[in-house]
Amino acid sequence: MEDRSFICYDDNLILVKQNKTWDEALTYCRQHHDDLVSVTTETLQHWVKRRAENASTGHVWLGLRFSCTLRFWFWVNSEGLCYDNWALGNPVNECRHTGAIESRNGQKWVSLSETERLNFICSK
Repeated sequence: MEDRSFICYDDNLILVKQNKTWDEALTYCRQHHDDLVSVTTETLQHWVKRRAENASTGHVWLGLRFSCTLRFWFWVNSEGLCYDNWALGNPVNECRHTGAIESRNGQKWVSLSETERLNFICSK
């Protein structure tokens, strides 16, 4: 049986099982698919949680970034944070922090340093 680096789903979400920094994941998604996933609704959160369950890392990158200049969180698709699913004690409003979802244990969002190397979810 051949190992695959990602799993495709009909709902336009792809879990990429490669460990990349947030910037590397963003570049990969934009080059090979559309973008890092922006979770703007509870329904989309449900599907993202299901993909994250299959990750090989404890967290999975989302298309969520903190703006140091403007001091707020935003999605890479330019939408603001109208829907959120932060873990208790998050978000941490620090520069060079980006958003990830826990792959297990509640699957809430957390703020992590953008240099960590995680699996990630692309939208297509």
